[in-house]
This record gives sequence, structure tokens and C-alpha cells, in this order.
Amino acid sequence: MNTFLLTLITFAVAFVGVAVIHPYLVRFAKAKNIVDNPNTRKIQIRPVPVLGGLAIFFGIVVGILAAHTIVPCADMFVILACMMIMTYVGALDDVLDISPKIRLISEVAVILILIYIGGFSLNNFHGLWGIGALPEWATVLVTIVAVTGIINAINLIDGADGLFSIFCMSVCAIYGTLFLAVGDYPLFVLAVAAIGAVIPFLLHNAFGIESKMFVGDGGSLQMGVVLSVFVMEAICKPEYTAIAEAQNLALVPFVLATLSIPVFDTLRVMIARIARGISPLIGDKTHLHHLFIGLGISHIGTAVLITLLNFCVVLIWHAAARGGCSADVQLYVVIGAALLLDWGIYYLVALLDKTIPQRMNRLREWKINHRPNRRLFDFMRKIVDKM
Repeated sequence: MNTFLLTLITFAVAFVGVAVIHPYLVRFAKAKNIVDNPNTRKIQIRPVPVLGGLAIFFGIVVGILAAHTIVPCADMFVILACMMIMTYVGALDDVLDISPKIRLISEVAVILILIYIGGFSLNNFHGLWGIGALPEWATVLVTIVAVTGIINAINLIDGADGLFSIFCMSVCAIYGTLFLAVGDYPLFVLAVAAIGAVIPFLLHNAFGIESKMFVGDGGSLQMGVVLSVFVMEAICKPEYTAIAEAQNLALVPFVLATLSIPVFDTLRVMIARIARGISPLIGDKTHLHHLFIGLGISHIGTAVLITLLNFCVVLIWHAAARGGCSADVQLYVVIGAALLLDWGIYYLVALLDKTIPQRMNRLREWKINHRPNRRLFDFMRKIVDKM
């Protein structure tokens, strides 16, 4: 099989598909007032169209259809169906603000479809804490809890321009490399199509003014399904177990490392809200990306920084695995690294704000006044807005 040709066709068709449909969705959203309006917990200062998830879904679908001419992708039907369900549930939430209970029921329904029709699950701990294959009831319970957490962690990371896109592309690149290594071509195609579909959206989201559009819950819930499928595939398929055992790579710590910053950031925020006596579902500005933006770092800088922190956790896990650490120790290393790089940074800055507020304020002012020259940004904006 010509892997280069497969990658090129999938990526190009997904990219072009989103680039073509994006301006039409922007005009439609503005005409119908399907926009995300500013409020006290949001960063934008003007209403922004919020149908980016539909564009990404379209790009992924046409990219997979193009790849089907080279490698069979018919088995992707269940995954695409679940992506479609979450895309439209999220889009309805963007437009009508549906209740969290309906969203949760929809997420659980999609997870059950993936388990019982798609054959995806978290059915094995692979020796972690001495646990191997799980009984069916435990498999269903663990999968529902874990995948619901992943979907909502990806949803909550969408709070700064470019963060959702850059982070999801980095995770798709990691899993795409893994799928290619074992010859899992359908999911390799999905990873490549997702990257191709997200890039044009990223350009409009990060640089556009008139063409700017948010991915919305429709896009974040959709990509939450995609990344959850990647995690479940790595855990439940024997091909990956064989490779992991041969190289002392514990799969559970690995999949946690790939999503560590969103997962642990969500845990920190939820725990803090509960400790303050408020609902964990009520939004605020206590996520890590809010912290970095509050320090004067740009949105793109924040997106790159958080993605790099997540990649650092993956590298630390890999070093622990290569160093001969057991599966249990690898997990503790991942947890420790994630806590240090998310919780540690957040609470260190909070402590500095309390102890040396004047210096921290001067740092913020300096950072805001010494951002990179805007000529490149303005140049990119003019190009992107004309696309």
C-alpha cells in the first residue's frame, strides 16, 4: 500500500472540504444569529458564529470517503454515526442551550453504541495493579465513566483561540503514528482526516476577523468521540498489547498521558468548584488557559504552551517506560507529571499573586506590551478573511 498517497489524499480532501464549506457556514450562522455571545466567563468581546463543528465533521467525512478508494473504510460507519450524533447534540446545545442531563444521556447512549455495536471499550488494565481483562459489567462501567470524562474534558479545553485545534491535532498525530505502525489503516485515516479538517478551521479561528468561527460544542463533543475511540482502540485490541508488552510500554498510563492536561485540568476545576459549594457544571474562568491568558500570553501562545505541557507528560511517561518502570510506576509518573504541570503551575501563580501582587502585575503589563509584532498577524488575517 502507498502510505504517502493515502495520507496525501485523505489530508488534502479533508482540508479542501472544510476550506470550501467554512465561509458558507459563517454566512449562514450570522444570518440566523447562531452565534456565541460574550459574557462574564468568556474571553471574546463580540458575537462569533458557532458552527465550526459542522465544518470539521464534513471535512472528516469527505476525507474518509476519498481514502476509501485506497483502503476499505466501511467499518468506520459506527464511528461516523456516533460522531454525527454528538455533533448535532452539541450544535443543538449551541443554539438552544439544552440541559446538561440531555447531553449526559446522549453521551452515554453514544458510548453504549460504541461498546455493543462498534466493539470499542476499555476492557483490560493490562496488568496495572495486577488487573487484566475486566468482566463485562466492569468494562461497561469503566468505559462509560472514562469516555464521558474524556468527551467533557475536550469540551472544556475549548476556551482560547486555537487551543482546541492545536491540541487535537497533536493527539491525532500521536495516535495516527501508532495506528500506522501496526497497520490499523482505517483509524490512521480518521486521524489524518481529522488533522486535515482542523487546520483550515484553525486558521480562521486564530487569524480571522470576518471569517472567525468557533468550533462550538458540536465540534468539541465530536472530537471527544474521536479521541475516545483512539484510546479504546489502543486498550482493547490485541495488536497494541503485543507491541506494548515487547517494549515495556504500559497502555493505560500511555492513553492517560496523551490526554493528561485536559483531564487533570477538568478534575482540578471541578474539585475547586465543589469545594466552594457551587455546581461543578457552572462555568468560570479557572481553567489553565484562562490563567495563561491572564498572564498576558496570547491565545496562540497559550494553545502552544498547553499542548507542549501535554507532550511533556507523554515524554516523561516514555522515559519512565524506557527506564524499566512497571505499569504501576508508569501510571504514578504520569499522574505526578500532570499534577505538577497543571495543578502545580496554576496554584504557584495563585500563590505569587497573593504574595507579590505588584511584581505579578508588572509581569502581566510587560508581557502584554512585548507581544510579537502584529504585522504577521495582520498579514495572515487579510489572507484568511479572503479565503
